[in-house]
Amino acid sequence: MTHPPIEPRKRAFEPAVDAAARLLILGSLPGEASLSAAQYYAHPRNGFWRLIGGAMDEDLPALPYEARLERLKARGVGLWDVIASAERSGSLDAAIRSPEAADLIGLVESLPRLRAVAFNGGLAARLGRRILAGQDGLALIDLPSSSPAHAISLSAKAESWAILGEFLPDKPADR
Repeated sequence: MTHPPIEPRKRAFEPAVDAAARLLILGSLPGEASLSAAQYYAHPRNGFWRLIGGAMDEDLPALPYEARLERLKARGVGLWDVIASAERSGSLDAAIRSPEAADLIGLVESLPRLRAVAFNGGLAARLGRRILAGQDGLALIDLPSSSPAHAISLSAKAESWAILGEFLPDKPADR
C-alpha cells in the first residue's frame, strides 16, 4: 500500500508592521517565489505591489523591496498572513493542508492605531474573519486576491483595492 507523499511544511514570514499601523493587510501564506526570495509578494505576476501602490498613489513596484516595506510602514500599512504554517505543495491556496493559524488577535491587540484589516483573497478572508470576529472597532475588508491565479483583470482588482486609501493617512506617519 502506498501513501500519498507528505507535503512540505511552509512557514509565514514575521509581520512587517509597527505600532503606527492603521491598516493591516493579511494574505493566506507566502507562495514558492516569495518563500525563495524571502519577500512578501515576490512572484513577478502577483499584482500586490501595483495594487497597494495604486491605493497609496505611489509607484511601489519601482522601489527595491526594503524601500517598499518602509513606504508601507511610513503610510501606516502592515503585512502578515493568516496562516503561520501549513503543508502545501506549490503555491495555490487550494493545496494548503493542516494550516496552523497565526496569532492575529495578539498582533491586532498590539496595534493601538489599527482601524482596518484587509484580506488579500478568499481563503485569507474566510480564516481571518473567523479569528477576528470578536474584535470591535475594526473594519474588515475582503479584497480580490492579488495572485495571478485569481483570474480577473488587474484594473478590476484595483477598483476593489482603492477602498484601502480611506484608511491611510494623507502623509507619512510621524516616527
